[in-house]
Amino acid sequence: MSDLKAPAEKKTYNGSCHCGAVRYSVVTGHNPPVISCNCSICSKKGSLLSFVPADDFKLMGGKDHVTDYQFNTMNIHHLFCKTCGVESFATGTAPNGEKMVAINVRCLDGFYLEALEPMQYDGKSA
Repeated sequence: MSDLKAPAEKKTYNGSCHCGAVRYSVVTGHNPPVISCNCSICSKKGSLLSFVPADDFKLMGGKDHVTDYQFNTMNIHHLFCKTCGVESFATGTAPNGEKMVAINVRCLDGFYLEALEPMQYDGKSA
């Protein structure tokens, strides 16, 4: 994931889980690098992920409404809404040691998914 380039133009998007209990804003590019991962959890969820520095993410509501799931290396906190079960984002540490947030771009309001060309990431072998 370290080979993903930072987007040039940045914009603030709002995102949420399905029921709206978990809400956030994130600053990212209009057409950011996005990955489609084939690891055991991503392949079942169908998430399209874009990674942002933790400083570009702000949880607006639902801090007490998420439950944390970790597996394998225990590096990523998969945060699911307790009501609807949607994981709209996850938190963790980037390979360079900095805090990051993995945004499921499918959960961003007004985000144009059709313009994306997701990179395939072999998380199953990682």
